[in-house]
Amino acid sequence: MHILIANDDGYLAPGLLALVNALRPLGKITVIAPEQNHSGASNSLTLSRPLTVNRMAGGDRDNFLYVNGTPTDCVHIALTGLLDSKPDLVVSGINQGENMGEDVLYSGTVAAAIEGVMFGIPAIAFSQVAKGWARLDDAAQIARDIVMQQINSPVDGVLNAGEKPTLLNVNIPNLPYESLKSWRVTRLGNRHHSQNVIMQNNPRGEPIYWIGPPGDARDATEGTDFHAINQGQVSITPLQLDLSHLKTREKMIQSQWQKN
Repeated sequence: MHILIANDDGYLAPGLLALVNALRPLGKITVIAPEQNHSGASNSLTLSRPLTVNRMAGGDRDNFLYVNGTPTDCVHIALTGLLDSKPDLVVSGINQGENMGEDVLYSGTVAAAIEGVMFGIPAIAFSQVAKGWARLDDAAQIARDIVMQQINSPVDGVLNAGEKPTLLNVNIPNLPYESLKSWRVTRLGNRHHSQNVIMQNNPRGEPIYWIGPPGDARDATEGTDFHAINQGQVSITPLQLDLSHLKTREKMIQSQWQKN
């Protein structure tokens, strides 16, 4: 089993090391992560400059590769030239902070996993709900359990030619391992609009703006990722890449929008 591991918090993040250590017994591990934190980078690729890949030597991160680019850059480089063989699984995380609801559209953690799926490789993105790395080793144990479940009982089974595998987005409460035995397969919830930007002045008196906090949960009903987390359960949400709005498409075809 060959597992490619990436993240968006950077190659020095505690969550990455905890995930790597938890998955080492499962097979060959390749780590390639951003040099700097790229939270919120989404699926961005670096096209305006060349990228460099460096390797750590010694210490607890021996042979970790790091790239002066985004999470998507990391997985893209790995799959399009850096690796000699295609990995069996792409795993991203463990992220510091939740990725639920609309968060998945902004998340660099989820984006790294998406890049694996785009190349036909099953992928899992892991996030801890609360920031600060509390109970990180417990979260890493849960991540290992879920990866083992995917290895032993793949979500997609045998894929047809050209079919994209499923991406699993996993959010883990900061709780002891014994309290995290309850997993729930969920759908994405929904947030209220983000809070306002925070306006300040720099030392020159010029206005600067900080992106405000995300909105609170609007749809946290039973079955959503928000509901599972509120119950102290691990949330596993299967995601797909096709954003087509099929109902609207059919309406448009039946109306004046489509012309022969």
